[in-house]
Amino acid sequence: MNSTSILKISLLFFGLASFQAIAHFPLMSCHLEQEKVICQAGYSDGSTAVDYDVEMYDYDDNLIAKVRTDKRSIAEIPHPKTDFYLVFDAGHENPVEVDVVELQEK
Repeated sequence: MNSTSILKISLLFFGLASFQAIAHFPLMSCHLEQEKVICQAGYSDGSTAVDYDVEMYDYDDNLIAKVRTDKRSIAEIPHPKTDFYLVFDAGHENPVEVDVVELQEK
């Protein structure tokens, strides 16, 4: 192998390795609990999402509520008694959306 081939293979290896290191995406699971909507946000690599916004919108895209995740990556929002969807936007990936019809009582 010549030095050019070794350089190309090295760049490919390190490029793929660095892509794998940053290839995590946001996740959020939500459920209904009494008069609240409880959401836990995080990332696919298992890391937490502390102090991030979780926003609640009605079906006309009006902002109903906006809360920050706590030190456990949990956001608690009072149930609005109307149809809604929730958004967790970590800022560097596609936002996570959870619709009210996906929620179950816990």
